[in-house]
Amino acid sequence: MRRRILITGGAGFIGSHLADELLAGGHSVRALDSLLPQVHQERRRPDYLDSDVELIVGDVRDRAVVDRALQGIDVVYHLAAQVGVGQSMYQLCDYTSTNVGGTATLLEALMARPVDRLIVASSMSIYGEGLYRSASGSLVHTADRRLEDLAAGQWDPVDVDALALQPLPTPEAKTPSLKSVYALSKFDQERLCLMIGEAYRIPAVAMRFFNVYGPRQALSNPYTGVLAIFGSRLLNGRAPVIYEDGHQRRDFVSVYDVARALRLAMESPSAPGHALNIGSGVSASVRDIATRMANVLGATDIQPDITGQYRVGDIRHCFADISKARDVLGYIPQVSLEEGLLELAGWLSGQEAFDRVAEANAELAARGLTV
Repeated sequence: MRRRILITGGAGFIGSHLADELLAGGHSVRALDSLLPQVHQERRRPDYLDSDVELIVGDVRDRAVVDRALQGIDVVYHLAAQVGVGQSMYQLCDYTSTNVGGTATLLEALMARPVDRLIVASSMSIYGEGLYRSASGSLVHTADRRLEDLAAGQWDPVDVDALALQPLPTPEAKTPSLKSVYALSKFDQERLCLMIGEAYRIPAVAMRFFNVYGPRQALSNPYTGVLAIFGSRLLNGRAPVIYEDGHQRRDFVSVYDVARALRLAMESPSAPGHALNIGSGVSASVRDIATRMANVLGATDIQPDITGQYRVGDIRHCFADISKARDVLGYIPQVSLEEGLLELAGWLSGQEAFDRVAEANAELAARGLTV
């Protein structure tokens, strides 16, 4: 069945790939995007956005714009958000206004104009630290790290007896632990959509993205995904900057798999009411990712800069248990990390990136957000 679909944030990295996925399925797509300068430097329609996508330039916090964007729409994907853990810790008004206020504006509009389905982009950041197992075998949901330990270079969380904890794949049942303003705002987005969706009978699904990578990431945005940041540094002949010791583990998932999962969330009759992890199901260390990125870009002479510092809001290990998404959506990742990095490298080689990482790191340091 052909559907008329609105994607907020639809001119961005994930939104544009989702648009491609939906257009290939025969649907019509409209995008609402503010073309934020941090992402869209030239403040114009990006060349990569398919010409069949109707673009409305406007702010999701503007009720009149949102009402116009919703006209004739059957399904809404809510991806619009300010993104960046570090930046969120000093741009509180921007992040809460856009992420929480914008979501509230959209939901109030949907109360008056319900749709067949609402899918919201949530984030793995809501978990804080991932799930761990203690030396005694019990599961640990809140493995907080103390600042004094971090200052001493003790990066891995330990139990009450100072014994090492074993990181495990993180399921949706893991208790949230909100470590940044960004994480808090994404949790609010998720809960608002599921809550209002249930109250107003709008079938809603929350998708908890892990570390998404692929072509079209904003290379000049120092708060974008870590792979794009590393790529930007390497393209400029500079070393990727890694905090702590680089052995922290993450789940890197291809944007193509994410777009496919988002489509499945619209199609699956059992998806509404769920919050689902969308990752690769495989973990990798940040240090390993930096090395592999340098290899595929032919920059093997550039070694990562391991700072031994800690950023407020960062976590040690978090990678996805994707069994629920498999069961509910039939989601199975199809792009391996090796394949994804090779494609990303091919795209990066034709891009120009303005490296603003040093500027962003200096901003964090000046505000006492690094240890």
